[in-house]
Amino acid sequence: MDLGTYIEYQGKAAVRFERIYPHPIERVWAAVTESDELARWFPSRVDHQGEVGGTIAFHGDPYSNPDTGTILEFVPPTTFGFTWGPDKLHLTLEKRGESCRLVLINVLSEANTAARNASGWTVCLAELDKVLAGVQGGGPHSEAADAGFEGIMAKYVAAGMPSGAVIPTKD
Repeated sequence: MDLGTYIEYQGKAAVRFERIYPHPIERVWAAVTESDELARWFPSRVDHQGEVGGTIAFHGDPYSNPDTGTILEFVPPTTFGFTWGPDKLHLTLEKRGESCRLVLINVLSEANTAARNASGWTVCLAELDKVLAGVQGGGPHSEAADAGFEGIMAKYVAAGMPSGAVIPTKD
């Protein structure tokens, strides 16, 4: 399991993940920006306008319910950033020959959400790995994914990542 790291990003607490995928940048871009693709790995269904300042709408996350956010960055096929509740998400893609490097940074509203959010992103990125590999997954809220969350979080806490935030339950 490839765990994320706790960092400071633009003066704020954040968690950072990096993955290399053996796919063209355009394929990974589609997976991280198109609604049907996002629905397979992201914590909620997402619809967006695809332009800076545009609205991004979130639907169906059983653990939280921010309705809308704002697109902060949108530069196809390399950069997608938006607000999600009190947090900010930045997804950056870089072409690496025939492969693509993805960096996901979750800028946190509170440092004590780091271990919780990193655990959630670890689950989500495992689902993205399946999407890009062409393997059918259950999604980030499947029973199997939910079952692994606490063990993943224990690893982040043991590694010293800030923790203590409430872990939401399904509504």
